[in-house]
Amino acid sequence: MATLTIKNVPEELHKRLRENAARNRRSINSEAITCLESVLGPHRRVDPKKFLAEVDAMQERMPFVNLTEEFLRAAKNEGRP
Repeated sequence: MATLTIKNVPEELHKRLRENAARNRRSINSEAITCLESVLGPHRRVDPKKFLAEVDAMQERMPFVNLTEEFLRAAKNEGRP
């Protein structure tokens, strides 16, 4: 595996990384790798047919909601004076 040295990390960023590592019970190094993986993501292409099949399956599991302009306006204004 490769080694990466990061210089001049701002104190606040290092503090947040250290806190996240402690919260997730990881070393700072493991937490940094996890953060990089979440931002950079995997290098794979999405199969459009598979993606659309997953979306269709998700829509079947969700209750039908008629997203009209009136419905959206009411949802935005819910709980507002």
